[in-house]
Amino acid sequence: MQTSRPKFPINGFAAVLFALAGLIPGNARAEPRHAIAMHGEPALPSGFTHFPHANPAAPQGGRLNLGAQGTFDNLNPFIVKGTSAQGVRDYVYESLMTRGPDEPFTLYGLIAASVDVPLDRSSITFNLRPEARFSDGHAITAEDVLFSHAVLKEKGYPYHRSYYKKVSKAEALSPQQVRFMFAPDPAGAPDREMPLIMGLMPILPKHLLAIDTFERTTLDAPIGSGPYVLAAIDAGRSLTYRRNPNHWAKDLPLIKGRFNFAEIRIEYVRDSSSLFEAFKSGQIDLRNEDDAGRWAEGYRIPAVADGRILKREFSTGLPAGLSSLVFNTRKPVFADVRIRRALLLAFDFAWINRNLYHGLYTRTESVFQRSQLASTGKPADELERKLLAPFADILKPDVLAGTYRLPISDGTGNNRENLKDASRLLAEAGYELRGETLRHSRDGQPLTFEFLARTRAQERLLLTFGKTLKQLGIAVQVRQVDEAQYWQRLRNYEFDMIQWSWPSSLSPGNEQNNRWSAIAAEQPGSQNFAAVKSPAADAAIAALLSAMSREEFTSAARALDRVIMSGDYVIPLFHLPKQWIAHWQHLKSPDRPSLFGVELDTWWTDGSK
Repeated sequence: MQTSRPKFPINGFAAVLFALAGLIPGNARAEPRHAIAMHGEPALPSGFTHFPHANPAAPQGGRLNLGAQGTFDNLNPFIVKGTSAQGVRDYVYESLMTRGPDEPFTLYGLIAASVDVPLDRSSITFNLRPEARFSDGHAITAEDVLFSHAVLKEKGYPYHRSYYKKVSKAEALSPQQVRFMFAPDPAGAPDREMPLIMGLMPILPKHLLAIDTFERTTLDAPIGSGPYVLAAIDAGRSLTYRRNPNHWAKDLPLIKGRFNFAEIRIEYVRDSSSLFEAFKSGQIDLRNEDDAGRWAEGYRIPAVADGRILKREFSTGLPAGLSSLVFNTRKPVFADVRIRRALLLAFDFAWINRNLYHGLYTRTESVFQRSQLASTGKPADELERKLLAPFADILKPDVLAGTYRLPISDGTGNNRENLKDASRLLAEAGYELRGETLRHSRDGQPLTFEFLARTRAQERLLLTFGKTLKQLGIAVQVRQVDEAQYWQRLRNYEFDMIQWSWPSSLSPGNEQNNRWSAIAAEQPGSQNFAAVKSPAADAAIAALLSAMSREEFTSAARALDRVIMSGDYVIPLFHLPKQWIAHWQHLKSPDRPSLFGVELDTWWTDGSK
């Protein structure tokens, strides 16, 4: 079986990194530590009292009512089958370590009190807390950790299988100590993120699960070690999580001020309109709003006017992520990059933003928009150019120079120049206008495709875009399907175009394989929806994972960004300038959000509802 990390030659980026850094990878060991950072040192020392963004004096109790669109038929959040219920992974299960929300990528010990990592990061040893327990009282041991690794490597999501197969050896050194060793790729380049990936691995109870039945969907309440237990299940309609009073970690510093609600209820509704109505009526306490039209007009209601509902904007240090219209290049209609570029030219962002979204969105032009990892406006540096040199023929010169910009218009709806350029590209691809239909000159087949929509907002966007494409003779069929059918078709890549958002962080890593690598393009259930199969993307991801410093890491991220933007695999859309949160006034939050923005696990209620 192929390794999940793309290969690149020893005279490639990894060699450049080690040469510039003056480093030779070694296996010298360090003392066990309470935390590990991807680059640099953890911000919080051993013995810290609580996370800075959390309020340790926050009152506990009450209920948080949340809403979700659609339905669910599965309570196992680690498998591809079925539609998983929201909250199970976050509330019921825990990992060996937990993220520091004020740092790009630092983990602090949770189930593991400390870790031991050699300088070359070729292994990690977790020292488990003897008091760690599942909610049924069973102690968490090294056997549970090894079982979790084994079952997720064989039966988990594609990204689980990809990550955990990078482990060359897993062994229990004692009932409270387990070590994972990682094999370098043939060039000897380390994947420096793997120790942190293992730290985020969910820990499952070996005494309750079996590998051979793990992939079956289930509606049985799961058992984990997290702060909540699943107290009530109305299949497909709602879930109620109840805080476990015997949660083994409730007094740990990294739990202080978090998980304050006694109950969290998630109510499922049919569509986005029903979800909003449930919020306005008070059935749902909070909305993370992403609809600009609704933010501008929909909250003109008495509860907002008199202060019972608060509209708030929160800053975030996270990249905006990549929201886009995705071309499935597995399909012949989008296999030709000239057709993709023609559609990108035809997309009139300025007009759509003004007429559909009140001008509130900002155009996205990078995989890592709104961060230093974005290549936009920055010429490729020396490390990027060395990495990308073998692939110069597939890179747009202006992308490499940092001068590339997406097509612009004046917002009046008169997008004539861009449409002329689009028509030229379509003609080069062999299409000609016959009457009102664009047909291929060779076989007369019309240029048409289907857009698979999940929501009415997506449907509205594509119907609007479709009117523009009709001017070019292109027919778009917009099809909205139910939740179950939508996710099933995505898992098997049964679509021509979708709207999708890939979230981003300040420390992208192995998840980029799941989104952009050639291997992921062949794996059902991955997020490589565009079917990117680019040696340049594979090399950039490998460089990202082997970077020794933040500077080298930044260069690798920008190189990947340039590859994706050059390939026109997507039509980048737009992003919000801030996080938009609307909530009923009884909910309270800490004085400031974390680097990641709003973290609901630090909120509480004043009991006034």
